[in-house]
Amino acid sequence: MDILVSPQIERLIRDSLDEDIGAGDLATMATISAECQGKGLFRAKKDGVVAGLVLLDRIFYFIDPKVEVRLLTKDGSPVKNGKVVAEAEGPVRALLLAERTALNFLQRLSGTATLTRKYVDAVKDLPCKVLDTRKTTPGLRTLEKYAVRMGGGTNHRIGLYDAALVKDNHIEATGSIAEAVKAVRRHAPFMAKIEVEAGNLKQVQEAIDAGADVIMLDNMTIAQMAEAVRLVNKRAWVEASGGITLETIRQVAETGVDFISSGALTHSAPVVDFNMKITMNARS
Repeated sequence: MDILVSPQIERLIRDSLDEDIGAGDLATMATISAECQGKGLFRAKKDGVVAGLVLLDRIFYFIDPKVEVRLLTKDGSPVKNGKVVAEAEGPVRALLLAERTALNFLQRLSGTATLTRKYVDAVKDLPCKVLDTRKTTPGLRTLEKYAVRMGGGTNHRIGLYDAALVKDNHIEATGSIAEAVKAVRRHAPFMAKIEVEAGNLKQVQEAIDAGADVIMLDNMTIAQMAEAVRLVNKRAWVEASGGITLETIRQVAETGVDFISSGALTHSAPVVDFNMKITMNARS
């Protein structure tokens, strides 16, 4: 998916620039002439996996189309502390006006990509995929899920509309897992997957009997997960979720689950810091 072919992302970029710039940069407009030209180098200040480079061109374009952005690596690439990942050249006023917005996107998305890569690497030799969740920053879901993919992870459903997850409230409202699944099948498009959240082995069996496409093992012990996988016996996909960390993910994957989802990928990823150092042309 080309994340730039999206009015939502372009609105987000414009809103982020407006939030930072407002009526204008008081310091830049007072000290930098309109004719001053220069080059800004985006440099990693920490090891990690870079994500968000694809946004830089549009960010600077909205400030001044004369700024030229050159990417020196690709999203999803590992970077070392000190590596220059991109450069932007043009009017220095424009470089400074867009600097913080560009860095904010870059460091946040790179943080998600970096943490995702750690989770993926922990289980890379096992037949299990690492998924994100809907626990994303409001307004940034598309970008944060993009960053998960750049880290080697797989996206769970994007929103409430593209797959159904039957949870305790839905079960209580209809009386049983079977009735909840029947209700969803009547309502949802026939191609939509139906996942059932199960907190114990009895609910796992009920989800199997109801014909769930995916069964989520919610906050189960390792022993319960292993038994649930045996019980399902390939009749549905099995997802493990709830409190899974880098320290526990491999043990969870070894139970035989097909997927492991973690909200931490998007809600708790430490940022990967970057800076942009500007060199002004001598004639400026």
